[in-house]
Amino acid sequence: MKLLRYGDEGQEKWGILDGQGQIRTLEDALIHVTGEEMTLDWLAQLQKLEPETLPILKAEHRIGACIPRPRNFVCIGLNYADHAAETGAKAPKEPIVFLKSLSAFCGPYDDVIIPPGSEKTDWEIELGVVIGAKASRVSEDAALDYVAGYAVVNDVSERHWQVERGGSWDKGKGADHFGPVGPWLVTKDEVADPQNLKLFCEVDGQMMQDGTTANMIFGVKTLVSYVSQFITLYPGDIIATGTPAGVGMGQKPNPIFLRPGQSLRLGVEGLGEQRSKTVGG
Repeated sequence: MKLLRYGDEGQEKWGILDGQGQIRTLEDALIHVTGEEMTLDWLAQLQKLEPETLPILKAEHRIGACIPRPRNFVCIGLNYADHAAETGAKAPKEPIVFLKSLSAFCGPYDDVIIPPGSEKTDWEIELGVVIGAKASRVSEDAALDYVAGYAVVNDVSERHWQVERGGSWDKGKGADHFGPVGPWLVTKDEVADPQNLKLFCEVDGQMMQDGTTANMIFGVKTLVSYVSQFITLYPGDIIATGTPAGVGMGQKPNPIFLRPGQSLRLGVEGLGEQRSKTVGG
């Protein structure tokens, strides 16, 4: 099942993608769905619906982030050995965990805003893991039982602020529109192996990142378990699992960073693509 959300920012409604790629509205169907939104039981009820019987979304609408604003937007740093190497860092012995500000959370086609004073705004295609059940100190063996599905994430980063402004990653990660999510929430039953997905990022039509989740240092079940040892995860929370090589700061011989007026296209196999423009803040 592929779920999405459409409408103005902060007023999104649920939709579902049918087999022909058409958006069907869920507004009427949700009247008969019980329980807390984004839980595994709530999603299981939606999976019993026949998308082709639901109304087609006829008018043009903005496509928002594919999940409501989460309680926790968790990110993992340096989780691909090739990315760690291109930044000059050693592969970590444990996952590097940080939180992305919820002000960064936005839709997959929204503009990426380069904030005033930014010198080194960068891109990062990532597999996002969406949580479907409250998870606290769960084991690796049970970790995937707490996963609702997967989504595309762009962990936009300002490298000067992240690396050169006191060593706190959070301030380089949390600017407005630095966290596009979607276009779809793809339920886990449609993803046979989250450790075997291709992912890519293009800037102005040039392929910059071309990787696979098979190269993660710490896989999805390890990350869900690990994060849950320190942060209680709730239905609708998301973990962005790190990025492969090819980010702007890693380009040789000279780094390349985003500027206003550029286009981004990025995606993960089976999870859809994001397309956005960069604009000055």
